[in-house]
Amino acid sequence: MPDQITPVIGLIGGSGLYDIDGLQDRRWERVESPWGEPSDELLFGTLDGVRCVFLPRHGRGHRIPPSELNYRANIDILKRAGCTEVLSLSAVGSLNGDLPPGTFVIADQFIDRTFARKKSFFETGCVAHVSMAHPLCPRLGDVLEAAAREIDLQHKRGGTYLVMEGPQFSTKAESELYRAWGCDVIGMTNMPEAKLAREAELCYATVAMVTDFDCWHPDHDAVTVDAVVKVMTENASRAKALVRRVVPMLGAPRGPCPSGCDRALDNAIVTPPANRDPAVIAKLDAVAGRVLNAA
Repeated sequence: MPDQITPVIGLIGGSGLYDIDGLQDRRWERVESPWGEPSDELLFGTLDGVRCVFLPRHGRGHRIPPSELNYRANIDILKRAGCTEVLSLSAVGSLNGDLPPGTFVIADQFIDRTFARKKSFFETGCVAHVSMAHPLCPRLGDVLEAAAREIDLQHKRGGTYLVMEGPQFSTKAESELYRAWGCDVIGMTNMPEAKLAREAELCYATVAMVTDFDCWHPDHDAVTVDAVVKVMTENASRAKALVRRVVPMLGAPRGPCPSGCDRALDNAIVTPPANRDPAVIAKLDAVAGRVLNAA
């Protein structure tokens, strides 16, 4: 691994965020993946001279529901595009009375309650186990927090994001259960995205944008669709401002990730080289080429 890395910032936009303002030299480009069809083309460009790559998670026009997203292809094409860090922005409901609509939560933990998604790049023929004890990159979290403060954004550093399968929302009993577990926000998209980013050795951080209180809240039934859409629109504007501030802060050449995100596969692959399936290895060229090519 080189001593100095020139960052390329991947941006994944969730509900309400389908483009990035201020990108220079912008172009949409299709990137092929051996893992199937990604959500959309990638938008390449620069912000203040920093290379950026944007992916609308649900596709332009919000065409793909959470359970049908090809998370593996999405992360794979970001890796193929040269991304070194990924900032994920997603709309969520609040499970915490201290996190009202409009709050941005820089999460540091997940509980994964999804059950209908492909969650790993490593299939029969090449088995690996990466650590998810700390699923989000603290370095990226620090920079996001600093950027949020600079633009006076209502935010919380740290919090547990419960990822549900969807597309239906929770029952009240489920919402109360997740609160009892100590969860702060609930959404449908950051798993297995974060797990796959770790397998791809990408520094990954989540910005969870609160649109409303989940159904545990006594005022939940009084919330109108118009009110939620209004907050979502305002959140998208705030998210674009956050991106405009944080990208230049991440653009300087850096050393290896202090938390080891970019070395997550060191000692993770347990299948000996002689027993690895060549077809599986070929699909892992972008995700795991650093370690597989060294074997």
